Amino acid sequence: MSKQPLLLLCVSFILGIFLQDVVRWSVFKIYCFVVICFVSLIVYFVRNFYVHRCRHFSSLLFAFAAGILVHSFSLKEQSLPDLKGRNLIYFKLNQKLNSNEKNRRYEITAWKDKREFRSILSMPKEESELNFKHYYKAEAYVNRVQQAYSDFQFDYAKYLSRRGVFHQSYLPNSFSQGTRKDLSFAEKIRQQRLETLSKLDNLKLSKKAREFTKGIILADRTEMDKETVQDFSRSGLMHVLAISGSHMAIFFWLILGVLYPFFSSKFRKFKIVFALLLIWSFAVFIDYGSSVLRSCIMISCYYIYVLLQRKPDLLHAMAIAALLILLVDTNQLFDVGFQLSFVAVLGIFWLNGPILQHLPKPKSKLQIFLVNVVSVSFAAQLATLPLVLFYFHQWSFVSIPANLLIIPAAELIIIFALLMTVLAAFSMQWWWLNEWYDFVVSWVLKLIGFFAHVDSAYFTMIPMNLLEVMVAFVAIYFLRFPLRRFRIKSASVFAYFLILFLVLRAFLNYRAAQLDEVLVHRYFKERVISVKQKDQVAFLIPEQVDQNKILAYIIEPYLTSRRTNNYMIKVVPKDLESITIHGSVYSLIDDQ
Repeated sequence: MSKQPLLLLCVSFILGIFLQDVVRWSVFKIYCFVVICFVSLIVYFVRNFYVHRCRHFSSLLFAFAAGILVHSFSLKEQSLPDLKGRNLIYFKLNQKLNSNEKNRRYEITAWKDKREFRSILSMPKEESELNFKHYYKAEAYVNRVQQAYSDFQFDYAKYLSRRGVFHQSYLPNSFSQGTRKDLSFAEKIRQQRLETLSKLDNLKLSKKAREFTKGIILADRTEMDKETVQDFSRSGLMHVLAISGSHMAIFFWLILGVLYPFFSSKFRKFKIVFALLLIWSFAVFIDYGSSVLRSCIMISCYYIYVLLQRKPDLLHAMAIAALLILLVDTNQLFDVGFQLSFVAVLGIFWLNGPILQHLPKPKSKLQIFLVNVVSVSFAAQLATLPLVLFYFHQWSFVSIPANLLIIPAAELIIIFALLMTVLAAFSMQWWWLNEWYDFVVSWVLKLIGFFAHVDSAYFTMIPMNLLEVMVAFVAIYFLRFPLRRFRIKSASVFAYFLILFLVLRAFLNYRAAQLDEVLVHRYFKERVISVKQKDQVAFLIPEQVDQNKILAYIIEPYLTSRRTNNYMIKVVPKDLESITIHGSVYSLIDDQ
């Protein structure tokens, strides 16, 4: 506690959030527990020797109770209108989301009979784009987001509920609009961002280069083609498209470099403060997410330590960032990006130094840069691997060399992409810069595509449950000690947890292979039946159903959860109403 008090308090706060999310204590129980914890905190001011020894425990207990209390506010049920089918609604834009092949998608705040609700809105691409400057009126099909039918499916409804969204809407036709006169400061900034994005569309670049620039600078991947996104995903380079800590660090150092001639050494503190103000302004402009907010807070904390002439502490900075984000919105804890971001920082802190010991000693600034890229990238990937497998069930061995080659190039591209964005914002462009930038981006995207299509190194449908993740993290924790200094004892501890992980995995695979079951799955109005006997699965699919989507949304998640790849598909007549399996009758007709 004395070495990392903020980190321990942060962990206790997070555990409280987890407990409340699972148990859902009543308000009365929560307040009773908080009062007890607050009373126990008084031991801080008691000078009795034996009582004073418990002061650290009492503070951790209070942070734990605070996590429970704060998260309970986020779990309060909202009073929502009961909407189904076609409704006349009024709405405004909250956020532009990723498009699909046919529709643009937005997050909106809508009103029906003066009752407010938030919804995901889909509309044809042929219609005009929405903006923040207008209110809209339209007849749309509105429905509650459906819960996941099975435990192995992604619970989209739960994901949206953590953002306060409970409805989905589809707007098939045109809409009417009226100019807003009540734009908030944040909405004005978001509107300016939309206008900058539209100006980027006017750059004489290839479509892929334009969309890449939008993603890497303004965190907008809404119009990026599916194949490019898949290439980034398969090669383990999705973080390059996300505005993350490395992006913000590059922007900060670039600002410091630009400001260097204008500030003498006497005004070094003013230069740092000015640079911090600029990156926060940039974060607001791009409509920051948790990763950007975390990066800005950590950079600010680091340089506040520098300004105060104190030794910077990475873990303290990370703990402060996490606490501030979670105090505002505890549901951020369940965001995959939030978890990966902080685990990556912890991995870099814990493993970067030991890994550096096993790399060649650099002799130049370029070698120092390259060696640090290797160590940081490897440490972050190793630390986040359990979570990546848990959430995405895929991994590519080419991700390590891909990161080593692409990240240095990406850092240079980020600088020039920022320049292209600034020029576009002022409606300026130089043909020679456009051609050079287009060539470099195209080359990088082709290289990423090459890594993505090394099929022999790409593995999907990798099962991973929460218990396996926990054991894997413990093994990674103990990996640090034999890397720092090889000893039989430290190596044995790491080997023990690694073997424990492998034994646990073998046991879970064996248990899954012995399971026999028949399940009915839903895909919109269609029903799919799976029949599992040992490690063999047969899927009964109605005629005229898109098998590719059934494979992506039902078959692959089910096979992953049941730890098998052995399956077959049987097509049944569409007009068949039911089927008998093992003496039980299963309906093939949707009852909703």
